[in-house]
Amino acid sequence: MRLGIFLFLFFGTSLLWGQRLSKKRIARQLQKIEAFQKAHLGISISTLEKVKPVAAYQATHYMTPASNTKLLTFLGAIQYFKKLPAVSYFKEQDSIFHFKSTGYPLLFHPFYQDTLLDSFFNQKGSWIYHVNKEPPQPLGSGWTWDDYSYYYAAERSRFPLFGNVVQAQVVEDTLKTVPSFFESKTVLDTTASAWVRKHKRNQFYFNPKAWKTAETLYRPFMTSDSLFAKLLEEQTHQNVELVTNSKAQLEWNFLYTDQEEMLYKALLQDSDNGIAEALLLMISQQNFDTMQSDKAIALLLEQWNAWLPDPVEWVDGSGVSRYNMITPRTLVRVLQKIHENLGWETIQTYFPRGATSGTLKQYTHSALYAKTGTLRHNHNLSGYWVHPKGKIYVFSIMVNHHTTSVAEVRKGIGLLMEWLERKLR
Repeated sequence: MRLGIFLFLFFGTSLLWGQRLSKKRIARQLQKIEAFQKAHLGISISTLEKVKPVAAYQATHYMTPASNTKLLTFLGAIQYFKKLPAVSYFKEQDSIFHFKSTGYPLLFHPFYQDTLLDSFFNQKGSWIYHVNKEPPQPLGSGWTWDDYSYYYAAERSRFPLFGNVVQAQVVEDTLKTVPSFFESKTVLDTTASAWVRKHKRNQFYFNPKAWKTAETLYRPFMTSDSLFAKLLEEQTHQNVELVTNSKAQLEWNFLYTDQEEMLYKALLQDSDNGIAEALLLMISQQNFDTMQSDKAIALLLEQWNAWLPDPVEWVDGSGVSRYNMITPRTLVRVLQKIHENLGWETIQTYFPRGATSGTLKQYTHSALYAKTGTLRHNHNLSGYWVHPKGKIYVFSIMVNHHTTSVAEVRKGIGLLMEWLERKLR
């Protein structure tokens, strides 16, 4: 009898230690938050070191992660690359340069300038581009077709150039583009919006009447190897030769530009989709000598299988696809693995901070270092939370299929965090 009571108390207490907030208590609190009504929610909160949650609500339910998918891409990148190779090259003579792509996305990028890489390609000489095997699919599986004209849906390509987008401004009533090549591909259309690309063609339409003063617009262009060579020639004023299926045995070198911090901040703080997709292709290129996202994903999931709590439906690097599905407790484990690889100090450098930087500026809690994930009717927040008592928690709060505004959901998450702050110590 005494043994039975002891075991009951022991296991009962262990459960309380493992999950300090019951599902019922969390559910009652969620019912008080108007923005969460009729939405699907999943919550998982653990300490940095322990897998077992201190609080969980539907943590095993599959949710649409949106840009929280970038956390998986980020983990894969930091595990595979101590340094990111910007380009593979062989210098045949003083003025003849052979080069291959590694998938690195910052050559002449409009927002993230890698000056060392740009300078490398501005060297005087003849350039020979050895094209990699099998081009990646330009658009990801499950991407919405009518996103093609927006920066966040820039195409994937072997060698991203200018971020695979055209930058446009109006100067004295004249359209100016970078790269300038696309000025000749633009026609006047006073019935169109300010500047738009035709679907499945590199044809642009310009309406000066719809253009706002001092506005700069960015539109993806359709990529190809021949267009890459042409744009690179135009930018550098050097001859660029395109070589496919080369049998040449060259002693290839890598150029490292040490821009990991800038690139990872672009991924996590600005949630740049093009950067995310490129990182996944870089992992594929390094391991399989081809740029196929599905190969990189399969490789990573196989290597992570031992510690993933649930299988992951993962199809792209950025989270633009609605085919991605993941559980909150899996995201918490991914975040714990990121901490194991980087440490707390680097996490604070790379991740956006609440009320301070990146996509977390609109959150009022400054003790959050986290990644948002937003698609229409879905908003998620996953990352690290420094409790006022000093303990660091790893958390994932996923709100799917909500019918209120993102601002209201964001406010609801804030209310939930305030309640958790009082209940957890």
